[in-house]
Amino acid sequence: MKFSNVFVVDDDKIFHFLIRKLLLISNVDINPAFFENGLEAIEGIKSKLKAGENPPDLILLDINMPVLDGWQFLEEFKSIRNLLEKEIIIYVISSSDNSEDRSRASDFKDLIHDYYLKPMTVDNIKSIFNL
Repeated sequence: MKFSNVFVVDDDKIFHFLIRKLLLISNVDINPAFFENGLEAIEGIKSKLKAGENPPDLILLDINMPVLDGWQFLEEFKSIRNLLEKEIIIYVISSSDNSEDRSRASDFKDLIHDYYLKPMTVDNIKSIFNL
């Protein structure tokens, strides 16, 4: 699948920098939008819908964030999902290898395509973008 509109939802600025570098190294020609918490990302999706713009094709979602964490984002996302005309691919990207988090991710298996551990690598990016 070709992704053109990507949201990166993570409160870590270093992760934002790393994702930019990995995309560049992997020759992925997209300009992702960065959000520091789940609430900003939900509002970003809603504002795109309201403006008649395409919502993101792909969301890279952290779990542990202030304001609205990844789990809360997914709960909110469920409530607006029916407004979307297309499926949005969501990958959880977390520093947590906690079995509880992995188990909880399986509760959202209808939304989450995969669960990646930080730090992200070129191979992870290639896998996500089917390179």
